Amino acid sequence: MPKGSSHRVVMIVSDGSNPFEMGVATELFGLRRPELRRPWYDFALAAPGGQARMHRGFFTLADVAGLEAVDAADTVIVPNRPDPETPADPEILAAIRRADARGARLMGFCTGAFTLAEAGVLDNRRATTHWRWAEAFTARYPRVQLEPDVLFVDDGTVLTAAGSAAALDLGLYVIQRDHGAEIVNAVSRRLVFTGHREGGQQQFVERPVPESPDASLAPVLEWARQHLDQPLAVADLAARASTSAATLHRRFRAELGTTPLAWLTAERVTLARRLIERGEHGLDRIAARSGLGTGANLRSQLRRHTGLSPSEYRKRFGPAEPAPRSTVDPPNGLLHSA
Repeated sequence: MPKGSSHRVVMIVSDGSNPFEMGVATELFGLRRPELRRPWYDFALAAPGGQARMHRGFFTLADVAGLEAVDAADTVIVPNRPDPETPADPEILAAIRRADARGARLMGFCTGAFTLAEAGVLDNRRATTHWRWAEAFTARYPRVQLEPDVLFVDDGTVLTAAGSAAALDLGLYVIQRDHGAEIVNAVSRRLVFTGHREGGQQQFVERPVPESPDASLAPVLEWARQHLDQPLAVADLAARASTSAATLHRRFRAELGTTPLAWLTAERVTLARRLIERGEHGLDRIAARSGLGTGANLRSQLRRHTGLSPSEYRKRFGPAEPAPRSTVDPPNGLLHSA
């Protein structure tokens, strides 16, 4: 999202919608955030007929926008469905199809992936949903490339979150994509929530508890984050964790769903992004401070992780350039830009 722009987010709610997910969307996109000193999202709720009876009838939303609001949205959020076996409202499906046809960004929370798939906008796309419903989803929508072990999936203009709490992960990711790492860190601090949760939903799937569970990787991860400017290798992380490299690989796979090297590279790219956002200049200097080594490697890794070159990333997320200073030319009193 370009600097200085406003972006309209509309969340669709319908009978049976989960209040938690509505609260997540409202917290992330609907609250005023004057401390960020930049235009924030324009957020609204929309429901068929302008009202919806929430999950188990706890309360009824009234006097919200009708589904026509979806037609003016830049981002459309589809919440969970309490019973994915029940067909979605045809009006909602039609609104989703219209939004997709005009290029709006679509987000599905939890079993909201079923609604997106029923609307036909997930065909031949990557997506995720709650692990409990993964098998049923795959059987019903074989044309969707389901990734059942992750917290969320970004497939360009369509993004899906695995569960209700994963809606927070996806929402923060979208804020980072729109505003950069520095802003999402400020939002996550206000939420008292991590800006990037390690691992995927495989860590939450029901499975037998091991007799001797591994100690948490948190201490070694925090230590590594404090030493990103140093030439860390997998062997260094293994030594810090007092284990072998092979065991460390297994623990990373089991707890984080990735490899030690991939995690380390992602952390270094995140640090490089924050340095660029703060106004740091010089690719080699940023690469050295973030542990990416060379400007060429920084350029390659940044494009791989964000799709942007360093100059493009700086233009989009770097500090605003100071406004030209006006001066008065004494002889004729004309204004000039210094």
